[in-house]
Amino acid sequence: MMFRRRFSDLVARQLDVFAVDEADGLLAEVHETKARYDRADRSEAEEAYGDYVDVVDAVRDALADMRDRFARTLEDDAVEEYEAVFERAAMRRWRWLG
Repeated sequence: MMFRRRFSDLVARQLDVFAVDEADGLLAEVHETKARYDRADRSEAEEAYGDYVDVVDAVRDALADMRDRFARTLEDDAVEEYEAVFERAAMRRWRWLG
């Protein structure tokens, strides 16, 4: 349980840093492409949705890179638990990742 709380606090800080760093980047792009998709007429909806999915995938990749870089610094027996805490926290924070 000690690791879980420590990882939870750590992951929350990591996600806070990501949110600040990407506020005008990837995260803004997610909101922009989602709004464009929501406004798209039928003939443009498929392309707009594809653009949205591409940006969400880019956020997933950036978060996975952050997670994996830190995981490489951990002892082998802690990696799985850290990754699980990271994934849960990211999904809670940005539900559109799911």
